[in-house]
Amino acid sequence: MSDCLLCRRPLRCEILDLGVQPPANAYRAPADLNLMEPHYPLKLMLCPACGLAQLSALVDPGTIFREYDYFSSYSSSWLRHAEAYVERRLAERPLGRDALVVEVASNDGYLLQYFVRRGVEVLGVEPAENVAEAARARGVPTESFFWGRASAGELRRRRGPADLLVANNVLAHVPDLNDFVAGFAAMLKPGGLATFEFPHLERLLAETQFDTIYHEHYSYLTLTVARRLFRDHGLTVFEVEELPTHGGSLRLYAALADGAPPVSARVAALLAREEAAGLGRPESYAAFSQAVARLKLELLDFLLTAKKGGRLVLGYGAAAKGNTLLNYAGLKPDLLPAVADLNPAKQGKFLPGSLIPVVSPGELAAARPDYVLILPWNLAAEITAQLAMVKAGGGRFVTAVPGLKIWP
Repeated sequence: MSDCLLCRRPLRCEILDLGVQPPANAYRAPADLNLMEPHYPLKLMLCPACGLAQLSALVDPGTIFREYDYFSSYSSSWLRHAEAYVERRLAERPLGRDALVVEVASNDGYLLQYFVRRGVEVLGVEPAENVAEAARARGVPTESFFWGRASAGELRRRRGPADLLVANNVLAHVPDLNDFVAGFAAMLKPGGLATFEFPHLERLLAETQFDTIYHEHYSYLTLTVARRLFRDHGLTVFEVEELPTHGGSLRLYAALADGAPPVSARVAALLAREEAAGLGRPESYAAFSQAVARLKLELLDFLLTAKKGGRLVLGYGAAAKGNTLLNYAGLKPDLLPAVADLNPAKQGKFLPGSLIPVVSPGELAAARPDYVLILPWNLAAEITAQLAMVKAGGGRFVTAVPGLKIWP
């Protein structure tokens, strides 16, 4: 029995069992197809003591994040989101010539590049060296190490405190939440600002977004849990925003408790909503696993019917969430012969577990599919625009989450 990542009490409450799966971003090279593929239990648990939803089995982050095939800049909508954030931060809180902006899990410099263009000193922290190198090539200074209390303290000694700390979609990727958040308190300048974005557990449940559960995401957060976590390390959450990104995310604004701004009424309102929804109580999750099972059957029924009717279905988006869906449904190339992706680092490889080949968007279009199954459903509008040639050829689009939908 494992212990809670936050309060260290024993985990006993299982919410969802997605079977045994490989890490969702462990794409297979052709030379590796005859080698053993590591698989791990993928179970979502709830700690009733502190309310944190989390995985039962943890994969070593050094195994997952040292070399990584996810590059944020391949999503145009995410780039727009990042640029809008930078413009707003500089408008609301201008940064002086000696200011420092640090982003933790900065990926390929997708966000910090916009600060660089405006003459602001930045530093990215990205543990995946191959991704960090892509950021440096973009002109974004980036160091490769795992963030925590000790590493943040060392960085502060070398570079001084940060005026702005940014952490987008990384809290869920951290097995030691306490050490990670302590690093922000260690690095933040008095009067400075830290912002955090993460998918909201409330939306995951309400819209059956079970495919966002995979081994890179050790935990699934609410404002209630995050506020308690930050408070334990001397940070006050004083503002919250609800965002549409990743199917529904929160952006938290935090500052050192000594001198933090007044807490917004929006914080209290969302805390009350989470309490009313029972997100910290096991009984609130009773219908979730049943909804997930129904979704799997819907997808299998669609693919089998298409196969029997001689229709070609291909996938688009070799995303981690798609791999959770495909492996939970037990899909193989017989029902989904290929998945296209814009990222050249993924093309020519095979999806983990399902071993479905990853091809270029051009190859997908040339095959003239009857249907394209969009795996990163949160980017469906962006992807359908990219694949206008498929629609022009009579093809249609399909998403499976939060329920099967065939797009005209």
